[in-house]
Amino acid sequence: MNPHVLIILLSSLSLGTTLTFASSHWLLAWMGLEINTLAIIPLMAQHHHPRAVEATTKYFLTQATAAATMLFASTTNAWITGEWSITHLSHPLPITLITLALALKIGLAPLHFWLPEVLQGLDLTTGLILSTWQKLAPLALLMQIAPITQPTLLTTLGITSALIGGWGGLNQTQLRKILAYSSIAHLGWMIIILQLAPNLTLLALGTYILMTSTAFLTFKMTTSMKINTLALSWSKTPTLMTTATLTMLSLGGLPPLTGFTPKWLILQELTKQGLPIPATIMALTALLSLYFYLRLCYSMALTISPNTNFATTPWRLPPTKTTLLTASTTTMTLMFLPLTPLMLALTL
Repeated sequence: MNPHVLIILLSSLSLGTTLTFASSHWLLAWMGLEINTLAIIPLMAQHHHPRAVEATTKYFLTQATAAATMLFASTTNAWITGEWSITHLSHPLPITLITLALALKIGLAPLHFWLPEVLQGLDLTTGLILSTWQKLAPLALLMQIAPITQPTLLTTLGITSALIGGWGGLNQTQLRKILAYSSIAHLGWMIIILQLAPNLTLLALGTYILMTSTAFLTFKMTTSMKINTLALSWSKTPTLMTTATLTMLSLGGLPPLTGFTPKWLILQELTKQGLPIPATIMALTALLSLYFYLRLCYSMALTISPNTNFATTPWRLPPTKTTLLTASTTTMTLMFLPLTPLMLALTL
């Protein structure tokens, strides 16, 4: 892609998200989300592969549906109350519609159907943008309307997402689909605590972005797309595969790694708020997610293909690949647990 076009598209992505962050009017927030969607579509379809074009079309139709629903709900609210302000939602119908529209935008279950298929058709760099940056603006709107949203709806979305994110990833062989279901599961943890402790949602989002960025960058460096190809990577890059194994365990929430921090604090907060049953269900769904992360760890660290010595794959990584970003995100993914008190102090 032309560098000038790429700069324009990335700037538009930043502009759309910033506009939604800064807006207090539903029309401006909707405009920011639309700029965001239109900016990422050329990035998704840049390889002109039929699978990429199909994923782009699915993404566009889904996002257009969510945006239309959001615009309809905000217009209905303005018609009923005369207010366009984001925080002035008073009627239950617009509140529910907007919550569901934003859930569709970020891929919360049961409105998650598009995310695994779309992510499967993208390259890893665009998939990383879709899994991290594209979730910021809708989550910012959800955080603003969370105090007036029905608690039952948010709890249902959170538990359903954690369950489907755990179950959906069990039988997958494609790494991008596994990361998509991982995204759905982590979003469930963020949403279930959104109304009770928004600071924990921010903490969970920050650690998720770190861990997912590490996973995408690692798979990009090793050009891995399937679980089977991970077994070939150990002979080429044993150090990278060791850190990748720890990254997967961190995504699964295994102590003493960074990914344990948000799960631990969210379960603690749910218990404090007198919600032991949702806390128990969320803890059990963490075991589902941990199982398919362990499958990846088994392929990466405990399996060496007997054909590795005779494979045509390169023995070493190309020297032009930069590793600073991967090394930085990997370090933070693995070593942030002792800094939990500091992170809590920063998010309060």
